[in-house]
Amino acid sequence: MKIGKVSETILKRSVLRHIKTEGKEIVSGAGVGGDCAFFASGDGQCVVSCMQEAALTIGREGAGEGMEGAEDGMSIGHLLQKCFNNLGAGGARPTAVMITLLLPEDIQEPDIRALMEQAQAACSGLGVAIAGGQTRICREVKAPCGVVTGFGKSGLLNGPGRAEPGQDIVVSKWIGLEGTAFLARRFKDKLRERYPAYFVEEAASFDRYYSILPEAAAAVKSGVCAMHDASEGGIFAALWELAERAGTGLAIDLRELPLRQETVEVCEYCGVNPYELLSGGCLVMTSGDGQALARILSEQGIPARVVGKITEGSRRIIRNGEEIRYMDRPQTDEIYKIIQRS
Repeated sequence: MKIGKVSETILKRSVLRHIKTEGKEIVSGAGVGGDCAFFASGDGQCVVSCMQEAALTIGREGAGEGMEGAEDGMSIGHLLQKCFNNLGAGGARPTAVMITLLLPEDIQEPDIRALMEQAQAACSGLGVAIAGGQTRICREVKAPCGVVTGFGKSGLLNGPGRAEPGQDIVVSKWIGLEGTAFLARRFKDKLRERYPAYFVEEAASFDRYYSILPEAAAAVKSGVCAMHDASEGGIFAALWELAERAGTGLAIDLRELPLRQETVEVCEYCGVNPYELLSGGCLVMTSGDGQALARILSEQGIPARVVGKITEGSRRIIRNGEEIRYMDRPQTDEIYKIIQRS
């Protein structure tokens, strides 16, 4: 199989169909377009949980960095933020996390210490407690791997809800931020031969936009209808999953999808599609009044714009001027083209 997430078809056929979610405590489980599970807490609120995993770097530069290299994975700080973003998109404020580390035999104690220092720094900045976990050396593991389980609490008993026909689709910040930062760091020297150093450095620092917690919190207060954070597979995958979970169609204006010029140039140089590129830092929302929601976010310093509508039926279309085409099922993220070329 191709590296990355398994296809939606395989996920539905060989994973989700074999899961029986039972028990009155489980309000709803995770699935396509929804990364969190919701549990009744008996106090009018829900406990929200999600899991994320990744191969890890052991760089000691700090917890704020993202994916450092195709072979090396991502920093543990980036992995934790990915988990916290899922909780935020589920309408919850992250409160605690469990961390499991599966480590190769040749790892050294200073490396383990560095991983946990970075994890603590990432959590402390958000007031999230590390509640425990596991640390294990495994003969079969060739590179450090991390699995994080995040917990949060929400007054929304089943998350923000699901998208419904007629609602506007709003996107925060810009698409492709996460992938642009990865590519700009990986090809920094070659990009500097074509573009000014400040331009490349700006692209490489896009990880500073990675958290979607501020816009998620503001959107919940503003009565958002549904939320889904864009990540692997890019904005096209996020939009498809949003509609798939709701059982609806959608209509998107391609020209309205927000792109930074740095993303355009970096993607052109690397030969990748920015619409199918890692897009952590971008939150997809639906609202009965998308312009009002975008205005509220903009007033808080968070760029946002209406990019389309949720529609009846199952047609998912993309308009580009006079051209109309149907959206495909999510494809393997463009970042893996770079990995495979390497």
